[in-house]
Order: sequence, then C-alpha cells, then structure tokens
Amino acid sequence: MNKVESQVERFKKGFPWLNILAPATPERGIRQLTEQEAEAAVAYEPAFPVRGRCKFVPASGAASRMFKDIFAGLDILKKGEDVDPQSAVAKLAASIDRFAFWSKELFGPEIVDSQAFRRSVAEKVLTDAGLGYGAKPKGVIRFHRYADGECRTAFAEHLVEGQAYMRNEDGSVNLTVTISPEHRSLFEAVLTEVKAAYETKYGVRYNVRFTFQDPETDTVAVDLDNKPFLKDDGSMLFRPAGHGALIHNLDAVNEELISIKNIDNVSNDRFLPLNARWKKALMGKCLELRDKIYMYLTELDMVTMEGIRGFEPFVIVPAHNGLQEDRFGTPEVQSLCQEIEEFLSRELCIDLPLAKDCRSRVEAIREKLNRPIRVCGMVRNEGQPGGGPFLIKEEDGSTSLQILESVQINPDDPAAVAALQAATHFNPVDIVCCTYDYQGEKFRLTDFVDEETGFISRKSWQGRELKALELPGLWNGAMSGWNTLFVEVPAETFSPVKVVLDLLKAPHQPA
Repeated sequence: MNKVESQVERFKKGFPWLNILAPATPERGIRQLTEQEAEAAVAYEPAFPVRGRCKFVPASGAASRMFKDIFAGLDILKKGEDVDPQSAVAKLAASIDRFAFWSKELFGPEIVDSQAFRRSVAEKVLTDAGLGYGAKPKGVIRFHRYADGECRTAFAEHLVEGQAYMRNEDGSVNLTVTISPEHRSLFEAVLTEVKAAYETKYGVRYNVRFTFQDPETDTVAVDLDNKPFLKDDGSMLFRPAGHGALIHNLDAVNEELISIKNIDNVSNDRFLPLNARWKKALMGKCLELRDKIYMYLTELDMVTMEGIRGFEPFVIVPAHNGLQEDRFGTPEVQSLCQEIEEFLSRELCIDLPLAKDCRSRVEAIREKLNRPIRVCGMVRNEGQPGGGPFLIKEEDGSTSLQILESVQINPDDPAAVAALQAATHFNPVDIVCCTYDYQGEKFRLTDFVDEETGFISRKSWQGRELKALELPGLWNGAMSGWNTLFVEVPAETFSPVKVVLDLLKAPHQPA
C-alpha cells in the first residue's frame, strides 16, 4: 500500500481513543518542587557535562490566526458597516500606541474614535500599505518595546532568552528555529539586525540554524466521502501534517540537552530572571533523571553481565548449589529489578505488567529505561485551550504519562470526560529533552513515535470543505515513547500571544 492509499485508509478507520486512567495531578503525575528542590535542580544543571545545548523554537507559519479577528473587523469596515466598540479591531485601534509596532509616523499622532480610524489602523497593521503583518510569521512581529527605544520581535526575545539559560561552556548559544521557506529572508533580516549587538551586550556567540518542515511529511486531504480531494486542475491536494512532522527536525539536532518553547511564548525582559531560573530547574531535573537512568542501566549490565567482555547475553551460568540457574533469576538481579520498578512508578508513573519470567522482567525494564527523556513544565489550568497531562494505559499493559489534546479524548466515554474535567494543569510547551543513551549514542527519535495518535480535522480550500490528516503532535504522539516527568512551573513563565490583543497583557507591557 503506497503512502496516499495508507493515508486514505487512515481517514476511513480513524485513530483509536487512548485508554485514559486519570489526569496527571500533584497527587500523582506532577512534581511540585519545594524551594530547596528547585535550587538544587538549578545547581545540578551546570555541574554535570552534556554534549551541547540547543534551544529549539517551532516558528513555522504565518500569523493569520493572531490577526483573525482583525481581518474579520476589516471586512466589515470595508463594506461601510460599523464595528462594535468592543470588537477586536476597535480595541486594537483604541490602544494602538501601546503596541511595540506603533509609530507616530505610520499611525499618526492621535487616536481617533471613528470607524475610519479603525479601518486605517487595521489596514496599516495587516496589509502592505503598512506593516503587512497579516502575511508575516509571528517571529518577526514586534512584541515588546523598551525604555531605551528598542523594539524586539518574538524571535529576538528568544535570542535574549537563549543567552540566559542555554549558554554552552565555550560561550556559544545554539538555536534551531523551524520556519517556512518563504519566510527565511524575514528571519535572517531580524538576525542580522540584532546579532552583533546582542553578542557584544551578552558576551556570547550565536549559532542559529533555520530548518524547514519536510514536504515529504505532507499528507493528502480528502473530501467528506474520504476520497482524495482534487484541486481544480485535477491534482490531489496535500497539506502540511502539523507540528508532529517536526520530530524529523528535532531528530537532526545533535546537541544532547534541548529546550523546546514556542515562538510566541515570550515576555518582557523583566520576567527573564524568573523564566531563566525555571528553565534551569527543568534542565537540572532532566539531567538528574538522565544520570539516575544511566546508573540503573549500567548496573543492569553489570549484574546480568550484559556487554561484559567474555560473556554472551542470555547464557545459563552455574549456581552455587550445583544446579543450572538462569542468571536473570539471581537475588541480586531481582532485587535491582524491584528497586528500578519502584523508581519507574514513583518518578515516571510507569507501572509494568507482571512478567512471565525473570529474563522477561529484565528485558521489559531495560526497554522502558533506555529511551529519550523529556521534562515538561506544567502550569495551573486557567481555561487555556490546548493539551494537558494525563496518565494512560499502554497496549502492553504498562502505564505512562502523556500530553493529550482534547480531540484525543473520547467524548462518549464518561470516564475519559471525567478525567478531562478533573484535570488541574495545562501544557504550555515548556520542555527540556535529553536525546542520548547511556552508552553515548544518540537516539533515533522517530523510533519512539506512536503512529496511532494522529488527528483528523475539518478544513476548507477555496471555500470547499475537506478533511485533513495531522501526524502525531510533536509533544503528543511524536514523543509518546519517551520517558516523561511533569513539573509544575509558575504561571508567569507562560505568556503566549495567540491573538494580537494578548500583547496588551502585563507580561508584554513595560512595567
């Protein structure tokens, strides 16, 4: 079956619902660090070596969603109709001088309470008659204005953040930024504008890599009858398969310690100390977890003689009583297995099913331990849209921590709905990863994707309805097989700009 046929088949059969046991909460699944624990994690991060650090910033796509309501208001104004004073476009016009992209030269010296002024502001923000933000990516939009006159884009704020917590020993700061090819020149212009000044100001050297979502990961669209959607010229329509396709871009990052944060989740400089401290705490917890797992895997090798010169795996060795005994059944091995199983359950909420024999027990433990690691910051749920942390049961009978989107939760399953309603935390996409195994080899991240956790959504193309297929999300199914730790972080570390009016909130305004 070729790629198109298999994807069409997926539209027909859909994706299975996940078996949700409970929301991850501070009672089980989300760590709440004491002040002493947070300080210890911050101190741990620089004390132990890593094979380089990298800030990974998903920044693909235009800011059309950010200005969706402004486009709608402009359409009304173009028809000669009035917009409500409480509409998004009216609020934008009334507060235009509070935005970092405002200038007296472009918008005029005065704010006028009129429909004509609202239309003028919307046109100058969205179209080539002014800033052209309606067709530009979020990363190059000016988010913050400072007292010294500097106006920073979202991308520039990530450069500033990077030097605060992702600095390597040689003074370099590595960033991998996923963008659309047509936006590369815009990002390069921002980088050229600020790079030298920031390197001098902060005493660092930036290594910025722009990477694109591979078109080979695009998926075919279908009509409402699950037949390939044909464009006017008779060719099939393919669409980008969502941020889950970026697992290939993440896999190409060679640094061991990777921080993931969305392009729009930045705040005013005065919040930088808080953000940097908690990012370092997440990195410290990630390295603590890495080193504990490395230790257990090395001990398993020693007590089972795996990888020890002169011994072959799974051999039978003589026991002291003269009988042949499987070396996996020795008290030393089984005691270590018990300790590791308790660690997996306590720290990662991984409970393993009963193994059929001692050898299977060791193999199952080793397989669960030897995986990429992610530590995910979680904030208290205050009604934000998006994914959340849950405890689920896997097909092999084990349990794991996962980040799920609402569309992955069966609305007809009362237990799943109850788990969703009982959720206490939200996923702000504040993730730290370790991607090397205990023997110093880099994991192939695509080996840990759960292909059964994608999405099917309703979209349109030139006014015609269609169904789109998204690959397992980057922090959802694409990381399903990773070892996961959830840590509560302050809500102040999460300041996304989903719509343009979010820039009027405190984290994006001068003090």
